[in-house]
Amino acid sequence: MKRYAIVVEDAGTNLAAYVPDLPGCVATAATRPELERRIRAAIELHLEGMAEDGVPAPEPTAQVEYVEVNA
Repeated sequence: MKRYAIVVEDAGTNLAAYVPDLPGCVATAATRPELERRIRAAIELHLEGMAEDGVPAPEPTAQVEYVEVNA
């Protein structure tokens, strides 16, 4: 089992997510639970496609942190 970081963004009319360690792996949805299901399915499909092409799955390396700033 691998644990990939995802980035979730408010796209105005929906939510969007992408996986920094898997370029091109994206999903969109109207709600957060739906988005989480869709990005999980997208990751699985992406990794399956890589395996079919004989490309090893990359190790997760992206890290997510927050910083506070005075704004």
